[in-house]
Amino acid sequence: MYIQHFGLAQYPFSLTPNTRYFLKLPSHLEAFNLLIAALQGDGCFAKITGEVGTGKTMLCRKVLNALELHKSRYTTAYIPHPILSEEGIMHAIAEELSIVRESDISYYDLLKCISAKLMRLAEENKSTVLFIDEAQAMPEETLKAVHLLTQIETANDKPLRVILFGQPELDELLDRPMLKQVQGNLSLAYKLSALDRDGLDSYVEHRLVKAGYNGPHMFTTQALDALYQGSKGIPRLINVLSHKALMVAFGKGDHIINENHIESAISDTETVKREKTLMERLFAS
Repeated sequence: MYIQHFGLAQYPFSLTPNTRYFLKLPSHLEAFNLLIAALQGDGCFAKITGEVGTGKTMLCRKVLNALELHKSRYTTAYIPHPILSEEGIMHAIAEELSIVRESDISYYDLLKCISAKLMRLAEENKSTVLFIDEAQAMPEETLKAVHLLTQIETANDKPLRVILFGQPELDELLDRPMLKQVQGNLSLAYKLSALDRDGLDSYVEHRLVKAGYNGPHMFTTQALDALYQGSKGIPRLINVLSHKALMVAFGKGDHIINENHIESAISDTETVKREKTLMERLFAS
């Protein structure tokens, strides 16, 4: 669409998480480093929370990819949609760990198969790390079942560690009485924040460069100001608005993104318009 017009090799503001575009901003780099360190600690669980669009899935994939580079030390499993029953999530874990099983296997035997696989991996000096995205959607009983798996012990260590990624509602889930043991086993609890104004500048420039752009500044200072105001620093909204602004500029034959292009993108984005209307009502009351 506009790739050639702007001298790009690919779309810079795609909504699909791509670790190629991971930017080592202070908060995301800190979260990455703390997660890697937490895997060496005592707790079996780590928790990363953040509002929708703050980059949790991107961070999840970045850590997952980092561990997969060390297959002699780690075995990884990833569950992106954990709205499953206790038995359902065990089948998902078994699938991720390549456990061959009968389709009508009992829940008890399924647990035995998973436990045996975790023990075998531990004997090979491999730690199994389970990544659960959108963890705030998990039923209590399902998360409790995962917790019970982490209580398996070997002579050296507990063979399973779990990293939960979720929206702020995950905090409320873990505060429930049934899950106090999970809360007590957290080795890390980190909240991803939105980008500040400087972070937004770095983010936009980084994605453009990664997409192949090597010209002068494409976004004016006024455009970036408007983008920050419209997105509130949320990476997903930055991507949505920037992509639409590029489309607007392309349609007009412009090569530089100005404030008007961003405002057009904002007016075309229902999420931003609803937030803007709400803020205007609050200030008017």
